[in-house]
Amino acid sequence: MTQQLFHLSATDFVFPPCHFALKDPDGLLAVGGCLSTARLRRAYQQGIFPWFNEREPIMWWAPSERGIMELDEFHISRSLKKSVRKLAPDVTINTAFEQVITACRQQRVDKEGTWINKAMLKAYIQGHKEGFVHSVEVWQQGALIGGLYGVMLNGVFCGESMFYRTPDASKLAMWALVNWLKRHEAHFIDCQLENPYLLSLGAKVISRKEFLAKLRLASHYQVPETMWHPQPLRAIYD
Repeated sequence: MTQQLFHLSATDFVFPPCHFALKDPDGLLAVGGCLSTARLRRAYQQGIFPWFNEREPIMWWAPSERGIMELDEFHISRSLKKSVRKLAPDVTINTAFEQVITACRQQRVDKEGTWINKAMLKAYIQGHKEGFVHSVEVWQQGALIGGLYGVMLNGVFCGESMFYRTPDASKLAMWALVNWLKRHEAHFIDCQLENPYLLSLGAKVISRKEFLAKLRLASHYQVPETMWHPQPLRAIYD
């Protein structure tokens, strides 16, 4: 059967079903469209995410295998517990979003290049202003040492990127996120693509079919109104 790559309209936000994604490259579902927040909302609700480099067209993905983190399966190592005691970090949410996403971008530009291009940066900052893109910040003595950001429209937190300036600071951000989601009885974290770093923290890989089934269950979850108000996360590692 010949595979078809879908080209999105600039004027509507309709995506093809995820099972139409290409096998090579795995998960490429569509190109084009725009990065409006309305389109981003529709994409994440259907298990689709954008991923492309600066000089490429917008590409939308729904890979055949998905990395996820079950909240009860996050791995807390001895070294991570030691880092909490050593760093005595302060953790906040949504108090420094633009600093976090900019640091995520810069860390990857410096190392291997980044998909957090200028268009993505603008789109997710707007999503943050509209209340569905969020950040977790880790501080030490007033300095931002790590953090992460992602999208939450229902019971799933869709992780986008993280950074660190001190060893283990991004892990501490993930640990804080896991505990915050647990407090609010959320479902799981969508890690999108697997990598050794996330697997070491307890992430696992499931099929697209299983992922979409879990996403449908999570779609009934109502995000509490005050969950993502800018605030310090007290006793988040207890």
